[in-house]
Amino acid sequence: MIAIVAAVAACISISRWRRRRRTRVIAVDPFAVADVVDLFALACGAGLTVAAALRIVAAHTAGPLGHAFADAVAAVDDGARVSDVLVDLPARVGEVVRPLSSALAMAARYGTPVVPALERAAIEIRLEQRRSLEERARRLPVQLLFPLVFCCLPAFALLTVAPFVITVVNGLTATT
Repeated sequence: MIAIVAAVAACISISRWRRRRRTRVIAVDPFAVADVVDLFALACGAGLTVAAALRIVAAHTAGPLGHAFADAVAAVDDGARVSDVLVDLPARVGEVVRPLSSALAMAARYGTPVVPALERAAIEIRLEQRRSLEERARRLPVQLLFPLVFCCLPAFALLTVAPFVITVVNGLTATT
C-alpha cells in the first residue's frame, strides 16, 4: 500500500516538474535584444529572408537569447512554420522580444517589408530600456536614504556635534 502511494506521488511530482520546466521563461538581458534587432535589420536589409536571417542571427547570438533562436531554427528545420515559431518566442523568452517577434512574424506570414518594422521595434525596445533605467535611477535616492540616515548621519553627529557639546559642558563645569 505504501509503495503504491509512493509511486503515485512520484508520478505526480515528475509531471509537475516537467510542466514547470516546459513553461519556464528564460531570463533575457533587455540590452541584448536591441542588438539582436539590429542584427536582424542588417540581415534582412542585405536581402535575406526571415528564415535565413533567423538562422544567421541564431549562429551569431550567445546566451539565453541565442539558445532560444537556435531552438526556433531547430523547430523550423523540423517542419514548423517560421511565423508560428516566431509568435511563440515571447512565451519562451519573455515579453521583451515581443516587438521583434511580431515584426518578423508579420514579415514571414504576410510578406510585409521587414526593415522598417525592425527599425520601429528597435526604437520601441530602446525606449523601454531607457524608461527602465530612468525608473531605476529615480528609485536610487530612496534606497540610499536608509544608509545615509542610519550610518552617515550618526557618524557626522559624533565627529562634529559631540566635540562641541563636550567643550561646552567642560566650559560650564569649569566656570562653576
